[in-house]
Amino acid sequence: MPLPQDPAILLSFVNTRLRDRYADLDQLCQDLGADRAALCEKLAAIGYAYDEGQNQFR
Repeated sequence: MPLPQDPAILLSFVNTRLRDRYADLDQLCQDLGADRAALCEKLAAIGYAYDEGQNQFR
């Protein structure tokens, strides 16, 4: 499944998946075949960083 390209939609998609299905970002990336660094970079460009304690981008 390809990840959404729009950063705002990607943020919503990833945070929903992290909340509902995955224990952490590594598990999500592995399952979806996503590059963690690229994902974090794309969301950092709109002001979000992964918070391990909350298991979401904030």
